[in-house]
Amino acid sequence: MTTERKPLDGVRVLDIASFIAAPFAATIMSEFGAEVIKVEQPGGGDPWRRYGTKTPLDDCSLAWLTEARNKRSITLNLRETRGAELLKQLVKDADVVCENFRPGTLEKWGLGYDVLKEINPGIVLLRVSGYGQTGPYRDRPGFARIAHAYGGLTYLSGRPGEIPVTPGSTSLGDYMTGMYGCIGIMMALRHRDATGEGQVIDCALYESVFRVLDEIAPRYAQDGFVREPEGTGTVNACPHGHFPAGDGKFLSIACTTDKMFERLTVAMERQDLWEKYGDQAERLANREIVLEEVEKWTTSMPRDAVIEVCTANHVPCGAINSIADIFADPHFQARGTMQSVDVPGIGPVVVPTSLPRLSETPGEVAALGPTLGEANDMVYGEWLGLSAAEIDQLSKDGVI
Repeated sequence: MTTERKPLDGVRVLDIASFIAAPFAATIMSEFGAEVIKVEQPGGGDPWRRYGTKTPLDDCSLAWLTEARNKRSITLNLRETRGAELLKQLVKDADVVCENFRPGTLEKWGLGYDVLKEINPGIVLLRVSGYGQTGPYRDRPGFARIAHAYGGLTYLSGRPGEIPVTPGSTSLGDYMTGMYGCIGIMMALRHRDATGEGQVIDCALYESVFRVLDEIAPRYAQDGFVREPEGTGTVNACPHGHFPAGDGKFLSIACTTDKMFERLTVAMERQDLWEKYGDQAERLANREIVLEEVEKWTTSMPRDAVIEVCTANHVPCGAINSIADIFADPHFQARGTMQSVDVPGIGPVVVPTSLPRLSETPGEVAALGPTLGEANDMVYGEWLGLSAAEIDQLSKDGVI
């Protein structure tokens, strides 16, 4: 850990959530100096520990190591009265609590916002759920896959007339919601610093997904147009999509304007295409012809050659990379988009680096996901002043 001051130094976060969305908000904060205490259920901890690829360390999967970076772990049974009381003690000196239980769960445990606010008026509570804290579906369980579907993204994914595909094999909606949650926390803390008042941030997974679907809502409200799956392209521009190359690899080309298409026709040495389809409306009306001609050209040479010609003519294009391609790519390496972190008992583990990049106070990945309960003595002993005997008894009683 470097000694340089970071933007969130002095901010304490209690991450009582599990899996990805709310914990991801806390993870981002941890990279910029916040002290994040991961509060986990005794015995098993966050189920995310066992999700994905196993490692030599029990309950520390690669997914856990990556997404629980920079955190300290304690065990605490919030369902038990004594556990809830211990959390209340921790809330006194905390700035943020992140949770993602079903709406009403914290209230059932006597830990609702009204209780936390009474203890600490400046506390900021991030609440993440599938459908939000209000509305007729508030009690339904939610996961990213369901959010993609319900929020409208899955419907757009795949080819027309076929069963919709998963929009990427990652939990995109969780990560998006985590980012929105972090933005909300930052704004709430700024308000808190000005007024002394905390507040609740209500993040629904489906709303994060719906928010990034560009114009589909105003378009439908205006004329009833329902955007359908568009395969590898888009109805709004042409050629704007994915194309095969001559070596069996694939690339993406973006021509959202007439000027970009003109540059592409120069790269292709096809002045006739520009003369016929220089206007976007003409290209859209003759989409299949235009796409066929572009594909003939891209398959006439290897992918890297296509990208080289496009780049030389200022045509937006890029390789469709596998993770193997990414590891071999010089730009990823030059930017340090990935970094290796040594984990005792495992060795070096490669993870995505901290984002966003700040020029004066950059983020840092100091350590990967902690072992279960490794900070119990520090938090309960040093922070709350419990004796070793008291901590041992709480452990035997299943409270921690």
